[in-house]
Amino acid sequence: MHIVLFYHSILSDWNHGNAHFLRGIVRELEERGHRVQVYEPEKGWSLQNLVEGSSKDKLDELQEYYPGISTSFYTLESIDLDAVLRDADLVLVHEWNEHELVKRIGEHRANGGKYKLLFHDTHHRAVTERESMAKYDLTHYDGVLAFGQKIRDLYLQEGWAQKAWTWHEAADISVFYPHEKKEYEGDLVWIGNWGDEERTAELHEFLINPVKELGLKAKIYGVRYPEHARKALAEAGIEYGGWLPNYKAPEEFAKYKVTVHVPRRPYVEALPGIPTIRPFEAMACGIPLISSPWNDAENLFTPGEDFLVARSGDEMKQQLQSILNNPAKAKGVAAHGLETIRSRHTCAHRVNELEKVCGELGIAESKIYLTPKEKILHEE
Repeated sequence: MHIVLFYHSILSDWNHGNAHFLRGIVRELEERGHRVQVYEPEKGWSLQNLVEGSSKDKLDELQEYYPGISTSFYTLESIDLDAVLRDADLVLVHEWNEHELVKRIGEHRANGGKYKLLFHDTHHRAVTERESMAKYDLTHYDGVLAFGQKIRDLYLQEGWAQKAWTWHEAADISVFYPHEKKEYEGDLVWIGNWGDEERTAELHEFLINPVKELGLKAKIYGVRYPEHARKALAEAGIEYGGWLPNYKAPEEFAKYKVTVHVPRRPYVEALPGIPTIRPFEAMACGIPLISSPWNDAENLFTPGEDFLVARSGDEMKQQLQSILNNPAKAKGVAAHGLETIRSRHTCAHRVNELEKVCGELGIAESKIYLTPKEKILHEE
């Protein structure tokens, strides 16, 4: 297939966690022989922050982890959709795009476009910013890929789309895999952005306070940490590492004994079943994971075996001690989570699912699958 993808950015993951998954999908599609083109807006906010805030050329470094990764920049004023979409078989438009672009691509599809057109939603805004999401004109789209059942159902219930499929994020195991543990630099590492005060209380209860009260050696990476957050980290004795390119996360996980997952409040309260990308990647790297509460409504994992669950700050302290003081248990939890990722939740699994959606949309099997043999391998 010739696949055209409209992303906010594939080059930058600065406060743009979706880039992790999207990069993996592009790599997997290309490895299967599909021709993939990515378009992202010129001067997008994530890339601008990366370029302005980095002390070295991270774009060159990115090529070391994703050889050949590339994108085409556009502006709404100059993009020529006739030229961009001329030979496309499948077009995916991610939800971090301007309303105008989403609408114009839909109109292009209606005016004779021969491709299948899907909208891809990987955020909680369908619930928390419903008015803004409702303004996306998906009239001429063939359907929606939603990263959770709750989001999928909402598109259908609200009449925003006629068809929708659940398409969870997953780990890109070409980058996220266990690295050799030579010598630990500390007890706990956490990689995540502060962002929008959506989990401030939770970060204190499940991360900062337990580290402080147990006297652990810990390090935190991320962006958008306000002054009060950095002060709280310092008072807890936690080192703040600033922004970390996501492809560096596996190397950091290998230096610590445990990590935690603290989902943002909208996912806990309104979007059960959506874990976001971070736990997929942590488990793929073979580090024991402890999570604050979230409802695994879609049975993606086995809580208690793939990762431990802490329902309160006190339980988090107990779970941390159980991992740090029991190497055999730590090894067992890490191994179970790693096996679950590799057997069910990789970018290869998600491309398998995407290919099935393409078949439902009527794209010829000869374009979806290169050979009958490869089709069988992809379905296994």
